[in-house]
Amino acid sequence: MLSPDLTEKNIDKLAEVFPGVITESSGENGELKRVVDFDLLRQELSDHIVEGPQERFQLDWPGKRAAAFTANVPIAKTLRPDRGESVDFDTTKNLFIEGDNLDALKLLQESYLGKIKLIYIDPPYNSGSDFVYKDNFAETTSEYLVRSQQAEESGARLRANTESNGRFHSDWLSMLYPRLMVARRIMRPDGVILVSIDDGEHANARALLDQVFGAKNFLAQLIWNKQHSQQQGLFKRYHEFVLAYARDASQLDYISGGDGLIEAGALKKISKANPASDFTFPAGVRFDAPDGKTITGTFGESEKVTVVSGVLRSSNGVTAEPVTLRAGWTQRNQMVSWFAGHETTDTRGQRVVEFFFSSTGKLKSIKERGRITPSTLLPPYGMNSEQTERLATLMGGAVFDNPKPVRMLQDFVEWFTDENDIVLDFFAGSATTAEAVFRAAAEDGLIRHFVLIQLDEACRQDSTAAMSGYANIAEIARERIRRAGAQVKLETPLSLDFGFRMLRVDTTNMADTWRTPDEAEQTRLALDVENIKPDRTGEDLLFQVLQSWGLELSLPISVEQVNGHEVFVVDEGALIACFDKTVHLDLVRALAKREPLRAVFLEAGFRTDDARINAEQIFREVSPSTDVKTI
Repeated sequence: MLSPDLTEKNIDKLAEVFPGVITESSGENGELKRVVDFDLLRQELSDHIVEGPQERFQLDWPGKRAAAFTANVPIAKTLRPDRGESVDFDTTKNLFIEGDNLDALKLLQESYLGKIKLIYIDPPYNSGSDFVYKDNFAETTSEYLVRSQQAEESGARLRANTESNGRFHSDWLSMLYPRLMVARRIMRPDGVILVSIDDGEHANARALLDQVFGAKNFLAQLIWNKQHSQQQGLFKRYHEFVLAYARDASQLDYISGGDGLIEAGALKKISKANPASDFTFPAGVRFDAPDGKTITGTFGESEKVTVVSGVLRSSNGVTAEPVTLRAGWTQRNQMVSWFAGHETTDTRGQRVVEFFFSSTGKLKSIKERGRITPSTLLPPYGMNSEQTERLATLMGGAVFDNPKPVRMLQDFVEWFTDENDIVLDFFAGSATTAEAVFRAAAEDGLIRHFVLIQLDEACRQDSTAAMSGYANIAEIARERIRRAGAQVKLETPLSLDFGFRMLRVDTTNMADTWRTPDEAEQTRLALDVENIKPDRTGEDLLFQVLQSWGLELSLPISVEQVNGHEVFVVDEGALIACFDKTVHLDLVRALAKREPLRAVFLEAGFRTDDARINAEQIFREVSPSTDVKTI
């Protein structure tokens, strides 16, 4: 029930390519273990004799090796579900995880390996007052594993990284490095990561991303005009950066998004020679128009289309499947006109057809455009004070300062993701990313899913958030998701996923019952029989099984009563589980008849080994393809 030991997996990979560099060494307990002879490995990778350390171009800092070690070491933790804090728990495909993001990322490795399309993070900027994770890099492997299995956390998880600290930059790099390493593992081959940063750690952040993702996978350095200045030395700073890297840049053909017109294609004025009927326009598609704005025009031979309150409908009221549209106002020859873009995708990328109307709503012309390419100069999204005020309006108070602009993150989501893609944010803050995913879906009809991770960082006692009843940042984030989802739901006619499944990082569900003979005590024998912690539920065990089996934690779950037993059915039979402490063979046979792909039971639920063996035999006879396990 540990997360995977990636050090061993990496040694296996090296052994396949360079078997001669694998040797044995005495471990901490005196037992022999496989290790890599790095001097031999360096020689294998060199075309000349390597006699010692060589000067080379690299980013280095005190604690780097320990940080890399921390990324690979397994942890004995799990993700526990919380239905009460969730919205649409059984059906949603969105996840909100409360806890240390390094632990959470490790626990997601098996279930989401190679599945994340877009990562956006807004890590602490290391301004001297920001809080960073207090990872303990001075521990041995055994010490780390012991600590990770303790019932109580060893000290606070965050601390202020002041400039007086002699490891000011090193601590920040050591905090971010292992998290980026693990995040890279769960990205799709065509995945993209975007990292917000300011001047303080910009150079180090880019060098670190070069090291983790490779300099060849650098995509762009986006510049965000914050529309207000901050005095820094001799200059006023108006901007911050968003660094964009790909998992594999060769997998990306183009980015579909951006602002502004591209002068490509032809402008066709509506006339007898170029009737509007030459251009198909589905009836009833969603259309972003100002509330109360009505535009009429002739589409097709006689059909009239009206735009009212953001919805485009045909005269007969038929609603078609939504398509992506771009809309806005444009200044043309000193006359403001409304335009609408109907996007389509062809073999060359993206093609956009725009419909231009006069200010009175009469269709004037149609223009075809080429592919849209975003600019590294991001459009103004409003000042920080505007973002804070906007969030305060949603939340009923200024509970979070300086959130990132929803529109900026929405642009990122629309540029890099498509239907059913997964967006990850492991420094979730106030959950701006979740609202951006909701609003992107409401705008283009493409349902994406998000995974947000946020530590339960305590709110200051004198803060508006604390006085409003929020104990920590994670609570603020969850409430924002609820309110933003409810608001967007009212604004769109589309049926979208506005829920989230709440999970919490916690110690493993398994009790520590391992004892050597000399450690066994007569008075503890009864206590050491039960291997499940007494405060854990069947649903807790289910999610640990999902992680161990590498199944997505967002799969639909139903709870059924079968022959008087509580049974969990995941994704209509991808997994069936029963964790009752007494399991009868009639239940086993009933479940086997459903022919699930996987089945799992509590080993203590079978009175004897014979009963467990009989249960396995029933599955072999009735559903031989089912993978059966006990915990």
